[in-house]
Amino acid sequence: MSKSVFGIDFGTRNIRIYNGLTRTTMEQKNVVAIRGKDEFYAYGDEAYTMYEKNPENIRIIFPIKNGVIADLKNMKAIFENLYTDMTKGARMGRFCIAVPSDVTEVDKKAFFDVVSKSLIKAREIKIVEKPIADAVGIGVDITSPRGNMIVNIGASTTEISIISMGGIVISKIIKIGGNKLDEMICDIVRKKYNILIGLKTAEKIKIALADAMYDEDADIDEDEEDTIYVFGRNIITGLPSERAITKDTICDAIHTFFYSIVEEIKTLLERTPPELSADIMSRGIYLTGGSAMIKNLDQLIAQETDLKVNRVDNPAESVIRGILTIMSDTKYRKLMYEPGRITI
Repeated sequence: MSKSVFGIDFGTRNIRIYNGLTRTTMEQKNVVAIRGKDEFYAYGDEAYTMYEKNPENIRIIFPIKNGVIADLKNMKAIFENLYTDMTKGARMGRFCIAVPSDVTEVDKKAFFDVVSKSLIKAREIKIVEKPIADAVGIGVDITSPRGNMIVNIGASTTEISIISMGGIVISKIIKIGGNKLDEMICDIVRKKYNILIGLKTAEKIKIALADAMYDEDADIDEDEEDTIYVFGRNIITGLPSERAITKDTICDAIHTFFYSIVEEIKTLLERTPPELSADIMSRGIYLTGGSAMIKNLDQLIAQETDLKVNRVDNPAESVIRGILTIMSDTKYRKLMYEPGRITI
């Protein structure tokens, strides 16, 4: 494989770029800070440190919303700067970009345009549908006629797909992901504790306490954290305040989120051809994406669907791993393609 190859996974919260020159993957927050009207002030992790702390003259923008590009200009600017940082300005590379499957061709082409319309003179740009890259990244032989179900739970969307013979048989994107959980946690903390917290704090609570199968009557593991102390603004006094947030409160508030995903999985299974259903019964469901790491989510899905759930290593990185394999293995290169010409 040529050294000048680059794989890109544009996520709502994170962007991952594989650099063939160094054989490393860079991961940064997919966010930009704009000062004043249009001054490009900061990007990536640096911009994210300003999130929820920025003054009025600095806007924090996430260019991808609900899995698709909502701000092409700023997405292109973030990519150009991150690419230049990691390659010191190298040009003429070959690129492969992962795109969602259950979106319009216009939305898919927008990901292509981030690279094609940037200042980087790419020699070749291909796209691959994200569920395909996901499956390859977890080691599934997608060229076989056997069916596989991939459930990727990301920051703003969950993409559920049935894959067979190198293609997507059925796929559906639902607009719920880890960000929705953060919002739900903010709401319950405000309602129950009269404390306003930011989404960053809510994410810390989620990581510490979220449990898809929490049972307050079950025996508690002595090593398991069931309370977290957070700072926020008291709604009544208007003053900074510290409060202990309990696990039972958080888990009661967010359980509907998990069951929403379960119901969508069941709906897609009902639409799956019988022969592929038999394969899924045998092989189980593959759970990927950053939010797949929530405690006991795999067990809940297994319990509700009566199917085995395979929880993969480093599920947030399976897409970028798959892109690398697709670009480097001639067996998989046919999975990449160029988006057709679209007249808008």
